[in-house]
Amino acid sequence: MLFNNHLVNIKMKYVRNTIIIILLSLFALATIFPIYFMLISSFGDPVEAGAMSYSLIPTKISLDSYKFFFDYSIYSFRWLTNSLIVATSIMISNVFFASLAGYAFSKIQFKGKTFLFGLLLCAMMIPYQVTQVPLYILIVNVFNMQNTYSALILPGLVTVYNIFLAKQFMTTIPKEIIESAKIEGCNQFQIYIRMILPLSKTVMAVMAILTFMDSWNTFFWPFLVTNTMDMQTIQVGLKNFRFANTTYFAPMMAGATISALPMFILFFSLQRYFLEGVTVGAVKG
Repeated sequence: MLFNNHLVNIKMKYVRNTIIIILLSLFALATIFPIYFMLISSFGDPVEAGAMSYSLIPTKISLDSYKFFFDYSIYSFRWLTNSLIVATSIMISNVFFASLAGYAFSKIQFKGKTFLFGLLLCAMMIPYQVTQVPLYILIVNVFNMQNTYSALILPGLVTVYNIFLAKQFMTTIPKEIIESAKIEGCNQFQIYIRMILPLSKTVMAVMAILTFMDSWNTFFWPFLVTNTMDMQTIQVGLKNFRFANTTYFAPMMAGATISALPMFILFFSLQRYFLEGVTVGAVKG
């Protein structure tokens, strides 16, 4: 009887594990498929344009679409450069300012700290789209920054989400470390540079990856504030391959593939810190 019950439990466990594996495999395929389709489509013939066959298995491999992407427009390299400048600047500024604010909110006592942090959390609840019109009026009409790097970078210098992320992580850093640094004669900025930053590599890696990906993939805001092709980012520049009567599909996919490479490089270079940052606080003790 006990043997039969044990056998039934083993079979149930096997069936449950099989179902989980199948579901996870389907989810992984659904996630990877757009990347696969983008990649194989980029090797298509650029002359097919809007008549692309959308084949899931490439009939031939050609790099003509990549050549077409760079030859079609003299601004292709400029688009990539603009995206790199904007995304890198926003990433660095967010990591610095958000970690600095996170340290202040988590370890420094000052009047109105709770109210100010609550105000930031309320601001985080406001949808991004709601702020676009007043932000556009402020950047374009008030400060006259349209079609400049300042217009692309300044609105994203620091985000409330990154401040919240840094604050929550730095709260877990023991106060004894900071007190010891104060005894040694360090001021607040020295404590931040010498003690807090080295202990916050994981959360900084998470902020860097997420911020770079968000800035690199942003389409709407660069589309609003740029009016010449030389100031467009790669995501906005790709729309130039679509016309009223046809679309250069394969070259567009080639450009999308090229634009995805920096994100893969950044993620895999910081993967170890990113995975550590995701699991912080998941296990006690």
